[in-house]
Amino acid sequence: MALTRHFKKTVVERVRRDPKFARALLDEAATLFLNGEPEAARLLLRDLVNATVGFEALAGMTDKPAKSLHRMLSRSGNPSMDNLAAIFDAVRHRLKVGLKAQTVKAA
Repeated sequence: MALTRHFKKTVVERVRRDPKFARALLDEAATLFLNGEPEAARLLLRDLVNATVGFEALAGMTDKPAKSLHRMLSRSGNPSMDNLAAIFDAVRHRLKVGLKAQTVKAA
């Protein structure tokens, strides 16, 4: 089922007014990548970029064309680790948060 523009607009508006929600989405995107769900992580990260940095500003921050960044964060995108790290870093800086990975024992 495709998400509607209305839903995406709602996410963007919530990210912009609720820093805690924005940080939770960033945490979830990182967790999804680390847990082997890159497609979902890319799409969530794409929404975060749209709501925070914007693709044009991200292009300037990463020295990558905005169109390439859009492709990287698409359903079938395949960003390199360097590009992914740069994208996470840009969003992290915009949200003024750090990322820290920790392991937990599986139940």
